[in-house]
Parts: sequence; C-alpha cells; structure tokens
Amino acid sequence: MQFLIITGLSGAGKTRAADVLEDMDYYCVDNMPAALMPKLAEFCMGLGGRYEKVALVTDIRDAGGVDAIFDALRKLDELGLDYKILFVEADLRTLIRRYKETRRPHPLQAEAGSLEAAVGMESERMRRLRQRADYILDSSSRTLGQLQREIYRLLGADSSDRSLTVHMLSFGFKYGIPMESDLVLDVRFLPNPFYEAELRDATGLDPAVRDYALRRDAGQEFLDRVTGLLEFLIPQYVEEGKYTLTVAVGCTGGRHRSVAVAQELAARLTDKGCRTEVLHRDIGR
Repeated sequence: MQFLIITGLSGAGKTRAADVLEDMDYYCVDNMPAALMPKLAEFCMGLGGRYEKVALVTDIRDAGGVDAIFDALRKLDELGLDYKILFVEADLRTLIRRYKETRRPHPLQAEAGSLEAAVGMESERMRRLRQRADYILDSSSRTLGQLQREIYRLLGADSSDRSLTVHMLSFGFKYGIPMESDLVLDVRFLPNPFYEAELRDATGLDPAVRDYALRRDAGQEFLDRVTGLLEFLIPQYVEEGKYTLTVAVGCTGGRHRSVAVAQELAARLTDKGCRTEVLHRDIGR
C-alpha cells in the first residue's frame, strides 16, 4: 500500500496537492486529525489491498499541534507501515498574498498578532516536520499544471497518465447551449437534412445524413480546420492542468448536422491518439 501524508504550511496548497493525487487514483482525506491517522492506516492495511493508494492531509490546525503529528508517525512506525511525507510550502510573500486574496485568517494569526508573524511562527513550528519529509514541494508561483508535473515527478509517476479526455457534445441551439461547454462550434452553415423528406426522421448517425451535411468542400475544410485547432489546443490545456475538454457542437435542433460533425471530429481525434467521449444531448427530441 502506498500511504502518503500531506502536510506543510497553511495556504501553501495542500488541498490542491490532494486534488492532484485524487486524479492519480489516491483515496484522499483532507484535514485529517493526527490521532486518527494510525487507526485509518490499520483499517486500510486490514482490507487486503482494497485501498492501494491513500493520502491524508494534516497540518498545524490539529488540536495537538505538531507534537500530535509526530506521535501519529511513531504509531505508524510501530505498525510497520512504509509511508512517505509530502511537505508543501511557499515563500512568505506568496503565502501573505494568498491569505489577503482569500480574506481568511491564518490559524495562528490570533496568537501571533499579525499575518506575517503567524506565517513565521508556523514555519518555525513545522521545521522539524519539514526535516522529516521525504518530498518538499514549493508551490510559489506554480500554475496548476506545473504543480501536477512536480507531484508526478516527485512520486515517480508516469506523466503520460495526465492525458486529456475530449468530451464531444452535440446539441440544438433551440434548447440552449450546454452549460459545461469549454468550446462551442456552430455548424448551422452546413446543409440542413431536415428539409429533405427522406432524411428528416433520420439522425446524424445515419451515413446518408452525414454525407448530405458534409458533402460540400466547406464542410470538409471546416472539419480539417477544427481538427487542427484542437490538436494545437489540447497540449496547451494539458500544460495548464486541464483533464477534460468539452467541445459543444450545435445546429438548430441537435439531431442532424451537429451529431454528424461531433461524430466525425471524435473519430479524427481518436485516430490521432486522443481519448474521446461522445454524447448527443438532443438527438431524441
């Protein structure tokens, strides 16, 4: 079992690190009381591999402070558990800026008297735990994508697992643009099969409808240009830490043209090695 303890300075990004680990199939528990860590570890160890990767977040907010965390680590040692510690930190200027932006009080601010003094007090109290850590992660000035890459590097994980999934979603403008859309493509310029009696009751999944909607050079050029655009954009989104991209393709009713285009774009991206999923929201209306 891979057992990881995430700790560090308040405001440094422990929860964000846990979110990344969750996407790496870790079972994550945020704000874990130190006294419960050995009990949870023992429980997971007794389940025979049901929980292969576990990550717990704990910090200075624990009622027992740093001493409680060290007491929990001692009990984990007694259990014979091979655990690792990830310590997340950031520089003073970054931590102060983040607290000013969120307008939340630092957990030690009432005791220290000022935000700057609270950050310094916490850094001093957490020094021993930092020295004990297996991994040090400085989140200062890191984007989410950079944070992800660093966590993958520290844990020796395969960064190819970060590949993005493109959700190709067809819809009808008459029923509204899908709220989850990242990109919206309007294909109402294509020939409309609705006005052909023999195609009206069919859908964009029918080869005859697809051929009718995409038969012109403009349709093929549109597919080529959009495919090229997505090939350019996908690595950029991955770089920024995005795991999914929803491309909404709309026509008037969401039954003919948008369905055909969504299917064709998904097929082209799949052929180029992209992970794709297709949903036709309004095809049955």
